[in-house]
Amino acid sequence: MTADPTLITGVGKRAGFHVARAFLQRGMPVIGTYRTWYPRMEELEQFGADLYHCDFDRQDEVDLLIGDIKARHERLRGIIHNASQWLRDDDGVPFGEVIERMMRIHANVPYQLNHELAPLLQACRDAHADIIHIGDYVSSRGSKKHIAYAASKAAQDNMTLSFAAKLAPKVKVNSLAPALIKFNEHDDPGYRQKAVAKSLMQREGGWDELQHAIDYLFASQYVTGRVLPLIHSRRCIRDLIDEKSPGEQRRWHDRHWSSWRWRARCVPVSRMPG
Repeated sequence: MTADPTLITGVGKRAGFHVARAFLQRGMPVIGTYRTWYPRMEELEQFGADLYHCDFDRQDEVDLLIGDIKARHERLRGIIHNASQWLRDDDGVPFGEVIERMMRIHANVPYQLNHELAPLLQACRDAHADIIHIGDYVSSRGSKKHIAYAASKAAQDNMTLSFAAKLAPKVKVNSLAPALIKFNEHDDPGYRQKAVAKSLMQREGGWDELQHAIDYLFASQYVTGRVLPLIHSRRCIRDLIDEKSPGEQRRWHDRHWSSWRWRARCVPVSRMPG
């Protein structure tokens, strides 16, 4: 019996390509979306991936994608929302367009896909189906230069909580919040050196780290509504409290550290103040 397929958005390069290939190499069927065709994607086709061109900025293409998936498939094993765009606030694009595009690709389209394809997930033949939002650690700390991007990723995290409640118990919904996973090929040596210096492990994570986290969530029979950080930075907790006085830091610790929300979103990599 053929396994139910997993929809992975943004399979053209980087994380989406590597996750899709890892699934296919294990014999797990993949439906993939892409905005730009890259020659490497021929490898995914050779493994049997069902690939769709879909520009998430165009609602008509999103509607066609949803309609075609519903027409051709009765069930889905999961949805991995990987498609992303990283616009700076000062890229020369009008601010209104920046926030609209960031919210559309990271929140609007995943929202539509989760609602429209929920019946296919509920019909999954496995014990559970999964929705995984590939977020970003910046959603919990903000960004001076990527405010719209960070806000849209925070919206994605919040949707994780809501869809987890709505679709339980059959469908588990979680987010992954990576920081330094994989450098871009064009990143200059100076930037790489500074980024690695902030890491306790003194290295980038690599695609395998992301894949291990996805595998864990797919295998779990219990975890849902979680935002799991993939980070080993010295600054995880301190980014949230570095502006506070010692007394305020102690009160922050007493008030928040016992909370499951903070434990779920932050990895303690250094001792708390006091």
